[in-house]
Amino acid sequence: MGQAAASTCPLFIMVIGMWPEELGKWLLFLGLVIAGLGGILWLWGKIPFIGRLPGDILIQRDNFVFFFPLVTGLAISLFLTLVLNLLLRFLR
Repeated sequence: MGQAAASTCPLFIMVIGMWPEELGKWLLFLGLVIAGLGGILWLWGKIPFIGRLPGDILIQRDNFVFFFPLVTGLAISLFLTLVLNLLLRFLR
């Protein structure tokens, strides 16, 4: 890229390497992902079986509580794997 071409390119494109339209799409996508994660965390306690599946580890002592949602994590991982695989197959 020559000096003349670089001088006509806006500074923010040279710094981040993408055009404003592409940057806008990525920012919109990132905002939707953050909003989706916020909604999931907001509703997390209202789903009755999340965190209480058989196989989730809960140890309670006098001044100590340890909770490890092993089966819940596996179930969420399996669900997300299936959903994302189906979504990516339809987008091809």
